[in-house]
Amino acid sequence: MTYALTDSATMLRRNLRRMIRYPSMTVTLIGMPIVFLLLFVYVFGGTLGAGIGGPAGGRAEYVNYVTPAIILMTITAAVQGTAISVAMDMTEGIVDRFRTMAIARVSVLTGHVVGSLVQTMLGIAMVTGVALLIGFRPTAGVAGWLALTGILALMALAFIWLSVALGLASKTVESSSNVGMPLILLPFLGSGFVPTDSMPTALRWFAEYQPFTPMIDTIRGLLLGAELGNSPLIAVAWCVAITAGGYLWSKKLFNRESTR
Repeated sequence: MTYALTDSATMLRRNLRRMIRYPSMTVTLIGMPIVFLLLFVYVFGGTLGAGIGGPAGGRAEYVNYVTPAIILMTITAAVQGTAISVAMDMTEGIVDRFRTMAIARVSVLTGHVVGSLVQTMLGIAMVTGVALLIGFRPTAGVAGWLALTGILALMALAFIWLSVALGLASKTVESSSNVGMPLILLPFLGSGFVPTDSMPTALRWFAEYQPFTPMIDTIRGLLLGAELGNSPLIAVAWCVAITAGGYLWSKKLFNRESTR
């Protein structure tokens, strides 16, 4: 266990140094949610905010409504970067070199996961800072922020493990850049940008039962003091299921590659 932790720390440093040396990927992954935030608040916010808050609503009302969805999009955007990073390692031969060294096999994937988690949490902090600058006003107390940090870390861990599996399953780096696209688009088909009761029946049913809606509702409830209901339990259940599925799938794919 000691060797595994030491080797994992080494792989984490490797991935953090890669993030520093190649900042363009980090800028892209963080920049996209910020662009969506500014677009929806300043272009659509006046009209959508009036629809959500009534005559008293507007851009200020909508920035509070949409920011939780943008925060979740920051997490799903990291999926693309993680999948690309894993695919690069698998296709460029560095993993074959690692297998000839006396290091714990689990450390290779652990370094990717923890490194991506650090990158994602930094991205969330930056996006939240931009949201505060343009008018986002959360009402959460200390307990709410602590709970939010925990649930965001759990969501990030779930989608990062899924992205590791998607990167391992990709045959090329180019194809790995596209595998996370559905996860970036799914928040649009939930409660992130408009209430689900405004959607047609079939779409509303899908929006209410897909995993992103309870996740967004949980973030919104913790930040703004909205009614949580059973959204946190459903969100945590989805996170546990996605984490377990992503981990087991990643382990199977990585072990299969190791035996070739």
